[in-house]
Amino acid sequence: MSGSEVISRLKRDYIYNLMLKGEREDGRQFNELRDIALETGIIDKAEGSAMVQYGDTQVMVGVKMQVGTPFPDSPTEGVIITNMELNPIASPDFEAGPPREKAIEMARIVDRGIRESGAIDINKLCITEGEEVWMVFIDVHVLNNSGNILDAASLGAIAALMTTTVPSEREGKGEDYPMPVREMPVGISLVKIGDEMVLDPTYGEESVCETRITISSNQDGSICSMQKSGSGSLTPAQVVKASKIAKEKGEIIREKYLLEI
Repeated sequence: MSGSEVISRLKRDYIYNLMLKGEREDGRQFNELRDIALETGIIDKAEGSAMVQYGDTQVMVGVKMQVGTPFPDSPTEGVIITNMELNPIASPDFEAGPPREKAIEMARIVDRGIRESGAIDINKLCITEGEEVWMVFIDVHVLNNSGNILDAASLGAIAALMTTTVPSEREGKGEDYPMPVREMPVGISLVKIGDEMVLDPTYGEESVCETRITISSNQDGSICSMQKSGSGSLTPAQVVKASKIAKEKGEIIREKYLLEI
């Protein structure tokens, strides 16, 4: 076993033993979020953009738009495509090259939160039925991974969309107009360590968790998407508890950050 592997195992044991005593490595309560920072309009050449920090985790989200062809079964609906790039500079776990399975899975979870919430009125992105619609590309770049990339990306995606201008003039399609955002979904993640559910996990906590659940909720408190990952199981009571926390924390984040945009 290499020296780095020994250090990694010791770190995991330390975090796990803290959890058994009801403590976390950064001193937070089990249901406490890290400090969050949100800034929009950071990329001049994007139609919309945002930078989000959850503790030391940092992600940048850019929205680009172009005219494309609708899917045959939805001729009046715009198209949303979400991508995530896990930059090697952000974490030793990330590798250069095309998106790996982990990046694709996380992009899908962020995309599902936007799509299933009905955040965008995609019918208003139709230019000519069956021929031309707006394609919305949401690109998430992870700049530093200190845990819980998903929630930072979720917040960054909706914030970037809320600041997006549809570039109709540039494409010769009429006047520019704001992205038709009608909902503000917020994704909240918890991990299970031992018998405890822990909110907004750090990188270290993610390394020892048995399972993870990410829940997105709408402004009215309804749940629009839920995704579980990992080999561990959750009891019905734990899912109910996670859902309640997700709705409560989602409302706090929405009021503090998104309603300010």
